[in-house]
Amino acid sequence: MQEVLNFLSELRINNNKEWFDQNRDRYEESRKKVLFLTELVIHEVSKFDPEIGSLTAKDCVFRIFRDVRFSHDKTPYKINMGSFIARGGRKSMGAGYYLHIEPGGSFVGGGSYCPPADSLKALRTEIFDHPDEFKKLIYSDSFRRTYPEMYDDKLKTPPKGFPKDFPEIDLLKYKSYAFTSRIDDSVVAGDAYVGKIIDAFKELAPVNRFLNTAIDKWL
Repeated sequence: MQEVLNFLSELRINNNKEWFDQNRDRYEESRKKVLFLTELVIHEVSKFDPEIGSLTAKDCVFRIFRDVRFSHDKTPYKINMGSFIARGGRKSMGAGYYLHIEPGGSFVGGGSYCPPADSLKALRTEIFDHPDEFKKLIYSDSFRRTYPEMYDDKLKTPPKGFPKDFPEIDLLKYKSYAFTSRIDDSVVAGDAYVGKIIDAFKELAPVNRFLNTAIDKWL
């Protein structure tokens, strides 16, 4: 994946249509590599998480073109390439597996990132009903070695509809139930990259199962 990292590094400092058009062949080649990587990962993830269904890489890989309509930043292209592997593909509202390639900022992760209000309430309700089960998943030694922390965007006060004296009220304050694990560029460019991704996603699979069970149950 070194060619992908090289392309994205140059795109970061040449984020304009003229440069992109001149290097479109490099972009297409990089996209092909990310599609192939995603196809491999889908195949492996389906062995331990059949809920992802019959996905193709094109269902999961994000476009590199930014939506700048409502943004002060008018640069036209993302400086990363990524895939979200979940039932329904990249637009899924369920929990899934995320792969992010960015020079100096690559990571793997997943879970449920910024879910809509009804999904978030479903997740909080399931955690409220089964706090010990959820804590056992996210606080296990093996899980925390891969994912040391949950994505930390929280309410300052307890969410409405839940008792303030609930012992695990802090777990209900999260706005996302998402986890990340950084990956060095040397790993992204090396032969062990796919194995690193799959190992991380195996750790995440039971958490995704818990989160998706919540969404299925309460929505």
